[in-house]
Amino acid sequence: MHWRDEGETRAFAKKLAAHPGVSDAYIELQGDLGAGKTSFVRHLLRSLGVEGRIKSPTYAVVEPYVLPSGSKRQLLNIWHFDFYRFNDPREWEEAGFRELFASPGLKLAEWADKARGMLPQADLVIHLAVLDNDVRQAEAIAQTPKGRELLA
Repeated sequence: MHWRDEGETRAFAKKLAAHPGVSDAYIELQGDLGAGKTSFVRHLLRSLGVEGRIKSPTYAVVEPYVLPSGSKRQLLNIWHFDFYRFNDPREWEEAGFRELFASPGLKLAEWADKARGMLPQADLVIHLAVLDNDVRQAEAIAQTPKGRELLA
């Protein structure tokens, strides 16, 4: 896919958010710095009904979100991970990440390669790359039956 602007990024995020299976999926976002990973997450979370500030978890490693009551979808929890600064495997256990990934809800992870070997297989991997004129090339790869459902 090619996303020529924020509108096209938002449109894909909105389609993905409309799928019931997204409420309990693990989606990995790959790409260089500035490729648009966090921007895509923001569009997805807004499309799901998250209100308020959506910030990058670069320093906190994880930002949790709970959909407000009365939202169009009853999603238990959403966790946005950014493993860019993750470098101590002990942190995985100490922070309770194993429990978060085992619990129901949407998990979104940037820089998952930094925690490789500790993460489960992603249902969906979205690889983003910046082309000329700030066009984003997005490749979505389903790795599980749930991932294939999300792309159908």
